[in-house]
Amino acid sequence: MKKQKKPGDNISLKTKKNEAPAIIDWINSQTNLMDSIRYLVENEIKANGVRNLQQHVPADRGFSFDAAGAHGHGYQEDPKHSPEYEDIIDEEEIDEDDIESWT
Repeated sequence: MKKQKKPGDNISLKTKKNEAPAIIDWINSQTNLMDSIRYLVENEIKANGVRNLQQHVPADRGFSFDAAGAHGHGYQEDPKHSPEYEDIIDEEEIDEDDIESWT
């Protein structure tokens, strides 16, 4: 059984080698990635409660920019030209344990 997370614990995220460009652009558009992910999780919990998404979503979702654009939610801005886009690293997002686990 995997170790249960507690408030304040670190989590590690890694993108796929073949990650959709829209996902990478979304990640790069966030000034506080953890808070953005937290917002998405909060909305998932409001809509569906606490559940294991792996039991409800297909492994191959076929996501692409075309798929995102088909729902009217395509790119909203170029992250490099976004007024709030800066190379900011939030201290709560990355710490020494994270860096050590990447090496």
